[in-house]
Amino acid sequence: MAVVMGRRRFEELVSDALDTVPARLTAAMDNVVVLVEDRHDEDPSLLGLYTGVALTERTSDYGGVLPDRIEIYRDAILDVCDSEAEVVREVAITVVHEIAHHFGIDEDTLHELGWG
Repeated sequence: MAVVMGRRRFEELVSDALDTVPARLTAAMDNVVVLVEDRHDEDPSLLGLYTGVALTERTSDYGGVLPDRIEIYRDAILDVCDSEAEVVREVAITVVHEIAHHFGIDEDTLHELGWG
């Protein structure tokens, strides 16, 4: 059964997950914003999405662009969780997963590391 949770509480969990990322990594994040959305329009079951140019792919021509986006999809995460503790865990996994994409880590590597 899906968990019922208000937007404010969910945003707090995303913020808490971001706070667990080591400071030297968050300091290295560049031109990226983390947003909470209800659902992805095209894939409603998607839990999170990174859109942008990974740090490893940026060249000297990179500049003057809108920030990369990390979107965490609240309703999709709540749908797959049965308790608040599961939501906390899934939010943390999803946040780390999408941040890893910002650093250029691909899906296969994330799955091998257990952050699938």
